[in-house]
Amino acid sequence: MANPVPCYHCGLPVPAGSTYRACVLNEQRPMCCPGCQAVAEAIVQGGLESYYLHRSDTSINPGVLPQALTEELALYDRKDVQQPFVQHEGEFASTALMIEGISCAACGWLIEKHLRGLEGVNEASLNLSNHRLRVSWNDATLPLSELLAELRRIGYAGHPYQADQAAERLALANRRSMRQLGVTGLLWMQVMMATMATWPEFNIDLSPGMASILRWTALLLTTPIVFYCCTDFFKGAVRDLRTRHLTMDVSVSLAIGGAYLAGVWSTITGQGELYFDAVGMFALFLLAGRFLERRARERTAAATAQLVNLLPASCLKLDDEGQTARILLSELQLGDHVLIQPGALIPADGRILSGQSSVDESVLTGEYLPQPRGMGDAVTAGTLNVEGALTIEVHALGDNTRLSAIVGLLERAQSDKPRLAELADRVAQWFLLIVLFTAAVVGFIWWQIDPQRAFWIVLALLVATCPCALSLATPTALTTATGTLHKLGLLLTRGHVLEGLNHIDTVIFDKTGTLTEGRLTLGEIKPLADLDANACLELAAALENRSEHPIARAFGRAPQAADAVDSIPGLGLQGSVAGRVLRIGQPDFVAAGYSGVAPEIPGKDGQWLLLGDAQGPLAWLVLDDRMRDDAPALLQACRDKGWHTVLLSGDSSPMVGEIARRLGIEDAHAGMTPTDKLVYLQRLQSEGRRVLMVGDGVNDAPVLAAADISVAMGSATDLAKTSADAVLLSNRLDSLVQAFSIARRSRHIIIENLAWASLYNGLILPFAAIGWVTPMWAALGMSASSLLVVLNALRLTRLPTATTRQSTLPDVG
Repeated sequence: MANPVPCYHCGLPVPAGSTYRACVLNEQRPMCCPGCQAVAEAIVQGGLESYYLHRSDTSINPGVLPQALTEELALYDRKDVQQPFVQHEGEFASTALMIEGISCAACGWLIEKHLRGLEGVNEASLNLSNHRLRVSWNDATLPLSELLAELRRIGYAGHPYQADQAAERLALANRRSMRQLGVTGLLWMQVMMATMATWPEFNIDLSPGMASILRWTALLLTTPIVFYCCTDFFKGAVRDLRTRHLTMDVSVSLAIGGAYLAGVWSTITGQGELYFDAVGMFALFLLAGRFLERRARERTAAATAQLVNLLPASCLKLDDEGQTARILLSELQLGDHVLIQPGALIPADGRILSGQSSVDESVLTGEYLPQPRGMGDAVTAGTLNVEGALTIEVHALGDNTRLSAIVGLLERAQSDKPRLAELADRVAQWFLLIVLFTAAVVGFIWWQIDPQRAFWIVLALLVATCPCALSLATPTALTTATGTLHKLGLLLTRGHVLEGLNHIDTVIFDKTGTLTEGRLTLGEIKPLADLDANACLELAAALENRSEHPIARAFGRAPQAADAVDSIPGLGLQGSVAGRVLRIGQPDFVAAGYSGVAPEIPGKDGQWLLLGDAQGPLAWLVLDDRMRDDAPALLQACRDKGWHTVLLSGDSSPMVGEIARRLGIEDAHAGMTPTDKLVYLQRLQSEGRRVLMVGDGVNDAPVLAAADISVAMGSATDLAKTSADAVLLSNRLDSLVQAFSIARRSRHIIIENLAWASLYNGLILPFAAIGWVTPMWAALGMSASSLLVVLNALRLTRLPTATTRQSTLPDVG
């Protein structure tokens, strides 16, 4: 039988008798289905025909779904899975689906038309504003999985819609703000036309009856603006007055409420000017400003909010016999074994039981290169398996995962209010108190001079000097900078870090895992007997194969493992290989095994281990902890700032001095206990120094907690991370260099914002007091001032240009 002709687009066999063809590269090419035909024709018509000349593989058949996706969709046919989001009424079921991939109204027409054409579908209706599809169908005829598969086949992904309460409240608040803004804008334009017609400047010969009608019309149109669109201002003012706390809502409410009541009096009496147009414009500018401020803050925090959506919907669970079954993430339990295929997201925190791959952790750490991971390594929920299949054992789920911890820490940092922000709030309160007192004095003076102008001058003064920009100056900048640092892989867990980095004058570094990679590597083997280097390595690896100590990883996997291995903490290991008793570790410990004297260590650099048996020493093995490539750039950045650098290490080997020498650290101390480090830090602080501590490990926890600012490496222990003010998730020290730059820029922008807000309020106050500023221009100026502060803070979203310093220092070892 002849081999079937492959589809020119996707490579699958073309069914016998197929008439589907597409002209590609001036030839009629066979296609397996109308989907491939349509895609190929679209590529040709779009002028992208050269794609077929340069592609390295055939394309995916749009009508054939991957096996993993088919299995995942099949889970939605289970009654227990459908229970939260599918409703049944008679023979029909109904649900709401969130649809991905919608770009225009034509997409909505295609989805509705395609689904309504399926047997068993009763109704399909798509809301283009929120991409939510309501569908009703006979699930006895058409399974839900097939319905979802049909959406996939036409290029859209559907997911069960289940409202998150926080997201729903946020969406509801946004919709309400948009409605209030729209109603205010629409009514204000009508109010302006009605009030302008009554102005003497227009010289319109209005009859008394028509003038009265226009006044009442303006009042009628302004009332919804005040009592619907501005209710949040009045509620905030009442709340703040009850707590004896003055805020901008008090000033705004006085201005809007006073102008409205004055307009009511003018309408009823028929005397005085109507300022309903000023009420509408003031409300419009305020609502627009607050809406844009909210949207700016939401955009800054969008990356953080998206972290919770990184987990997959399902995963492959392994049973005791090694068979896989696809289950929902909610069914996963601690201790389960999960198979992670290449290209799949890791569903939970765990440890690799088998397999070798690389894992893309860029979303969490900012490290764009996938990191190699093998047996025994920990993996994190939400990261991507790139290359090989992995089997992991689940160690943490849900709120206990590292992903959830990062979200919680970031929320804590954003909720913390630094001293500078608290100072700005207090200044805003005192300023508002001064403004209210000044308004009362100015009003009294103008009442004596010109009673008709007194009220409007006071109104303009209250509006113009509303301290919105002053209160927004610091928090907008800090929130934006926090989000930018998270993109770089530096997670701030407390709010004072950005402000405090500008006052640091001393930096304390740990060595192992901070300035060095914390992974020992085997540098050299010096045989001392008849065995060659490879044979000595096999014996050492056989001993270390039974050890959980970090040193053991430097020797790799051994073809055989030693028997009866005993670990003597701080000294070394003893075991038997093929009946031969061996020791590896400290020279004196190994020498005691053959009742002799240890040979002299052949060098000063590195950590030297002696291997020996009952007859004598066999080999020297030197281990190196490689210095991080970006450590020199970090130390240079500290020196450029004039900071004093200190190296405090628990390691007592000569490596401490060697690392300090290569990095230019003059103040280095080895063999430091946690207590020693804490005492040294406290001595520095007693001298008036502001100290930044960078470290990892349990022994660094006390000094991390006591430092003015502390940064724990992303590979640090949980205790160290808990004690630190920031966590370097990326483990890249150059992120700290960029953090110094962002901290400096944040301080400059905060000062700029505070200076501008203070200057504006200070300048506008006398002009408003002498009657040169109308309420309309006061509202415009106040709103523009607030928006300028927010836009200035958004400059911090631009990542600083990394200045990479090419180190001329050789690697340690």
